Amino acid sequence: MATKPQDPKPSEQANEQGQLNALIGANVVRTLGQPTGLHKIHVHSLWADRFRVNILVGPDVVSATVAHSYFLVADSKGNIVTSIPEIVRSY
Repeated sequence: MATKPQDPKPSEQANEQGQLNALIGANVVRTLGQPTGLHKIHVHSLWADRFRVNILVGPDVVSATVAHSYFLVADSKGNIVTSIPEIVRSY
């Protein structure tokens, strides 16, 4: 009797998603450049290979503002396929 392959555990899926988010964030900053006062890079998975990336700047969480925001398509290795708006080197 053949056994059905098990789906990855939720903690493993979360870890993989976290690693992918980190790669996408790093690729955005590599293309954009590092803004002065960078507070956080927030990568939010929307569906399948679509992501929203917000670049937050400011001295702390209370006063941080969104300096850049992108809607992107990324592959499974974190490479950016398309971006709206286009990411251009600013720093």
